[in-house]
Amino acid sequence: MTTQTNNTQQTQNTTVLVTSATGKTGRRVAERLTARGTTVRAGSRTGATVFDWEAPETWAPALRGADAAYVAYYPDLAAPGAVEAMETFGRLAVENGVRRLTLLSGRGEPAAVLAEEALRAAASGAELTFVRASFFAQNFSEGLLAEGVAEGAVVFPAGDTAEPFVDADDLADVVVETLTADGHAGRVHEVTGPRPVGFAEVAAEVSRASGRPVVYQAVSEAEYAQLLAGFGLAVDEAEWLAALFGTLLDGHNASATDGVKRILGREPRSFAEFATEAWGAAEAWGAPEA
Repeated sequence: MTTQTNNTQQTQNTTVLVTSATGKTGRRVAERLTARGTTVRAGSRTGATVFDWEAPETWAPALRGADAAYVAYYPDLAAPGAVEAMETFGRLAVENGVRRLTLLSGRGEPAAVLAEEALRAAASGAELTFVRASFFAQNFSEGLLAEGVAEGAVVFPAGDTAEPFVDADDLADVVVETLTADGHAGRVHEVTGPRPVGFAEVAAEVSRASGRPVVYQAVSEAEYAQLLAGFGLAVDEAEWLAALFGTLLDGHNASATDGVKRILGREPRSFAEFATEAWGAAEAWGAPEA
């Protein structure tokens, strides 16, 4: 009881900078920390705490006086410039007294590991945890695939590869645990859903939950890059993103881990459970009220 009380007091007396605080994971982490009584600095380009990954001059003011930080780099740790960003951010974090850092990383991303190591070297002396996540289930409901799903098609360069999609709510719970509890310093946590799910099954689960037909359309990397460019993405960025997905979904990540259960003491949420919640209500599809 005393230990639990001390942990609660420690959490309530902590200030945490949440980077990318309007994103899928940052928003959820900020909400959970606030609910625990933690002082949260929700870093974003337009919020009260100005933080922009493309504007390094905003990093030090946001870090100053914070005890911990959730580092969710945009657009991805595998992106060009991420290593340099982690070097600068880590140095500034230590200079400004940040004692604990949790970095969101990509599972099975060799380029992301380079960014992880850059942060580790630059933030020497701080408690550092890496959380490597699989593909988010929420990418289908509030991410780059949501518009296609709403129109009845999951279009993606994944072939018949399966992925153990992780629920962003589970991921946020893991991140909060690493930021507020001891025992995670120096650890690498891989978090996934309970089992690999193919994209055709994803489409079937969305159809089941929503009552609307959704199909999976497999395309090549080149076709997907053209599709992204057609939506207004710069050609080089579209090609990089399509190549990244091709790398991640080549089968090497088609296995589940026990990360969520090991850290939280419960099973991760399945894609079917996520789909039921995300598409079980008519308003999720923008349907008019009766």
